[in-house]
Amino acid sequence: MELLEKISESLQKGKAKDVKALVQEAVDSGMAAEKVLNEGLLAGMNIVGVKFKNNEVYVPDVLIAARAMKAGTQILKPLLASDGVEASGRVVIGTVKGDLHDIGKNLVAMMMEGKGFEVTDIGTDVPAEKFIETAIEKDADFICCSALLTTTMGEMKNVVEAAEQAGVRNRFTIMVGGAPVNEAFAKSVGADIYTPDAASAAEAAVEALAAKA
Repeated sequence: MELLEKISESLQKGKAKDVKALVQEAVDSGMAAEKVLNEGLLAGMNIVGVKFKNNEVYVPDVLIAARAMKAGTQILKPLLASDGVEASGRVVIGTVKGDLHDIGKNLVAMMMEGKGFEVTDIGTDVPAEKFIETAIEKDADFICCSALLTTTMGEMKNVVEAAEQAGVRNRFTIMVGGAPVNEAFAKSVGADIYTPDAASAAEAAVEALAAKA
């Protein structure tokens, strides 16, 4: 089996040690870091994303695959930087103020990384201002807000309003998601994109970025 296929297969199985060794082997053989990233790691994570969406694999499987991907990207990061390879886009993600749930947010962050985005995770219980400050500082393309409680989902409106008050609303695509959130709610608070799950969120971000280009 070809090296890149082996990387993809090992990643899907969540074998972090194997992924690390194979990525190192690919780099040592003179393969370009970008090729290893795109055709090995991201290809594998894409398959995991599709399977997750189709309920063929579950949250724990995604988490271990993402851990394996991290092990591989650690080797590639310095090489990608020296080759001048930019992330495809930048994402700032967090769970809104008053909400401490993070599994959904973490899954979205991993799926975004799996599509080649540079992700800044600002954690849980995040005030609206912090979403905006971080997005400006990181020159982000997307602000992703997660909420799992009906009592906190209203905070998403505050994030949109904070962006408007700061005069930067048109700079960012604001994405919202979480169990109590739906398309109608997203529209009512002025968000740009709502998706029902982590895999769709990453796909929607890729499409939105392509539309901007």
